[in-house]
Formats: sequence, C-alpha cells, structure tokens
Amino acid sequence: MDKTIENFLRYVKIDTQSSEESTTIPSTMKQHDLARQLVSELEAMGAAEITYDKEHCYVYATIPASAGCEKAPVLGFISHMDTSPAVTDTNVNPRIVENYDGKDIVLNAAENIVMKVEDFPELLHYMGQDLIVTDGTTLLGADDKAGVAEIMTMAETLLMHPEKKHGKIRIGFTPDEEVGVGADHFDVKLFGADYAYTVDGGALGELEYENFNAAGAKLHVYGRSVHPGSAKGKMKNAILIAQEFQKLLPVEQNPMYTEGYEGFFHLDALSGNVEETTADYIIRDHNRQLFEQKKELFMSCADFLNRKYGEGTVVVDVKDSYYNMREIMEQHMHLIDNAKAAMEELGIEPKVSPIRGGTDGARLSFMGLPCPNLCTGGENYHGRYEYACVQSMEKTTELLIAIAAKYANR
Repeated sequence: MDKTIENFLRYVKIDTQSSEESTTIPSTMKQHDLARQLVSELEAMGAAEITYDKEHCYVYATIPASAGCEKAPVLGFISHMDTSPAVTDTNVNPRIVENYDGKDIVLNAAENIVMKVEDFPELLHYMGQDLIVTDGTTLLGADDKAGVAEIMTMAETLLMHPEKKHGKIRIGFTPDEEVGVGADHFDVKLFGADYAYTVDGGALGELEYENFNAAGAKLHVYGRSVHPGSAKGKMKNAILIAQEFQKLLPVEQNPMYTEGYEGFFHLDALSGNVEETTADYIIRDHNRQLFEQKKELFMSCADFLNRKYGEGTVVVDVKDSYYNMREIMEQHMHLIDNAKAAMEELGIEPKVSPIRGGTDGARLSFMGLPCPNLCTGGENYHGRYEYACVQSMEKTTELLIAIAAKYANR
C-alpha cells in the first residue's frame, strides 16, 4: 500500500472533530491527539525545526533545502487537522472499494445506508479506480486528513531522496479550520515561508485562488407577548417579524438557487418565541462591491422593520469573516502558473474554479502569506457519503513534490 494511503487510514481513526460551541482554540482538546502523532512522526523521519504550539494546537516543521537550492524561495504546504462538526468522526471505519464498478455502493447493509450513483453521479468518473469509503455512520475525514497525509508523505519522500531538488519547505498543520478560526493563531512570522499552498480542496486537479468575501450576521427580533385572546393592536410576534425579514431578502439570492460566482444570503439557524427570536445568517459574494451592497441591503431591511414596528424591534450584528484572496493572488500568479504546469506534467487536468466557501488560505493571504488552495482527492465532504480516491490521493502527493521542484531554483 502506498504510504499516502497508509498515513491517511491511520489519521482518520483519530477523532479530531471541532466544535462551533466552544470558545477556546483549539475548540476541542482531542485535536491535540493528532498533533502529537504528527510531531512524533516528523521527529522519526528526521524533519527539522519542529514546533508544537501546545496551547493552540499548531504544528510546524521544515524539510531543509536540497544541495544547491538553499537560496530558493521558502515554500509552505498547510492542511488542517480538524473535521467538520456536521457529522461525527468518532470510530471512523474506512474500507477500500477496489476497482469500482460504477454501481451503487452499500456502505452499511445492516442500516441500509447506500451511496447511490443517482444521488452522486460524479462516482462514475472513478470507474476502475479504488475508493475509500465509510461504513455510513460517520464522515470519513478526507477534509482534511487527506491533505495531512499527502503533506506528510511528501515530507518523508523528500527527506529520503536528497536527489529530488527543492528549496526549503515549511509544513504546517492547523486546528479548527472547519469552525472558521484555523488561522487565528497561525504564526506567519515563525512559519517563515515566502509563499504557501493549502492542501484542502476536492477532486484531483482542483486549483483555487478565489473565494467568497464572507460575513456572519445575527438578527435579534424583540416582540411583545400578549394573550392571543386580547392581542389585537398590542402583540408583536417576533417569530413572524423574523419571517418577514427573510421575505425582504431577494429570493433568487438563496444558496439553493446560486452557483459559480453568484453570492447569497443564507439563513443558517432560527430559534425563539413571540417575545424574542434570533436568526443566524451568512452573507457571501465573490465580488467585493456586491458583498458590501449585500450587507447594506441586510441593514436596510432591519431599518425598514424598525420604522414599521418601532425602533429597537430588530437589531442586527454583522461581522466580516474573510475576504476574497484573489485580491492578493493577482500579485503572485506564479503560484497558479507553476501549479498548473506541474499538474500538466503529471497528466492531471487543471480545474481552476472559485471556492464557494472559505479556506485558511484566504485568511493567511491577507496576513502576508499568499496561499492558494490545492486538491486532495476527496469528494462529498462533511457527510456520511464522503469518500476519497486512492489514485487521486497518490497523484496529489506527486503533485506537491513536483510543485516543490518548480521553486527549487526560482
């Protein structure tokens, strides 16, 4: 078995699920279990400058430059250790479906959990290849333990083969990417890379340097409860006013109806009663001007309802989360050009597309570390139907080594 897959199957069995409710970083202490494992393996393979942030759960290490390449730019590769809170990763039980035949995959016969081609037609792209799947009771964890495994295998390969040319390589593993704070305590100065790639994408060939501008918004609606028998002219139902707010937003800008570069308003959670109702939204757009307009519209809807129902009925708190890294990447397009060239040399078709979400790379780019995103070979992230292609993962490891070679004498 290829070392990339060996590593991956070992890492997915370590529970590293992050938590949206936590106020600490890392959000769950169990993420340290994988961090300690990686530190031990890095020490065993002979990596240099290993740093383990035991408070915040970051791991950094160096693969020294090969002979003659000491003056090359310092290149970084980064992946996150946590898995999504959406579905548990406790007791992940992976198995490999060899030579996939293009039919539905029974994940768990006892519980009748089946991954159907009708639901996931991209499965047909993998006919004849080997797929790593779950038993249907957990997610797999390819997001982003596939990236972790690929970086670790790249590191060991370069250390074992000094004839492979590369400059100084810095590798980093972060916590809590899935809950949006993975870059909060990333030490860009200590990391010391000139450029980096996050290895946190999906299907083989994905290459991303654009992402949403993003904001989180919390809507508080304050009503007035009166006995419904005598409520006329007196009651203000906070639940209904929250529903009215939602109806003021453009219906076509619901994520259910958007794709590509189209932005959206997403109602993520709603709770409350007649007296008080709270709604959580996320606001997204690739275009910075349209993003600002969306936030202005959101605020204007609140203003309208306050004029209608009385000042203070609706209170909105909007906070920017991250911005489109394209603003930074346009100054460093060699990162994209070299990745595309490396892919083509390996027979990988580059698939450049905007990320309809965020990435640690977006935050890091605005922190001074230009950082586009590379594929890992996984599909269907954040759910029980997640899977990863063995051949895609192995090829991604080759890709990291090839990109490192591109910068050996730059």
